[in-house]
Amino acid sequence: MVDENLVQTLETSLRHTRNAQNRLIARLGEAENEVALLREEIQALENTSAQTELTIDSLLVELRSGERAAAPKKLRIDDEYEVNRAETQTSAIFRPRGVVDFTERNSTVSYINQHRSVPTRMVGREPLTQRFSDRTITQSCTLLLREAGRPLHVNELYNLLIAGGMKFKGNNPTISIAVSLSRNARFQKVDPGTFDIVMREAGRKAS
Repeated sequence: MVDENLVQTLETSLRHTRNAQNRLIARLGEAENEVALLREEIQALENTSAQTELTIDSLLVELRSGERAAAPKKLRIDDEYEVNRAETQTSAIFRPRGVVDFTERNSTVSYINQHRSVPTRMVGREPLTQRFSDRTITQSCTLLLREAGRPLHVNELYNLLIAGGMKFKGNNPTISIAVSLSRNARFQKVDPGTFDIVMREAGRKAS
């Protein structure tokens, strides 16, 4: 004959076990919700950082354009170097074309140096093909980065996407590109406003 006291004891133990299990499940749910909130906050901060970097890049492009317009006329030598006409009688200073010299400017942005050059975004460019007309930003950028074999700035990506027939609806297409790439684990930001494929960057670090 089955001992009724033993059955009651086992039932009580089972209830305690189930209650403990339910409490742990509830705590796990709370922890998962907290993790999700933290991820959203991190992503929001990343988006804000990306927008700030793009704003800085845009200001630098405008500043560089203004400096070029105000600069004295320059002689062109071999399509690779420029020499300032005002300095030809003393010491000619050669500078690679396309490289912006920030050493004489009092800038508060710490990462700017004389080697940094922000690509210009082409405005009003007509598409040359329609290869990206039916693709997403991440799909198209994956192809472009693989073809380039190097990291690309969002301005470069924008120019190539427009040339490939992609259309943007918003007023800030480069921000849309940066946000899309930042949210996708396939890409990694390697410099302000500049992205690369994660696998290629990992291969470089391993080598």
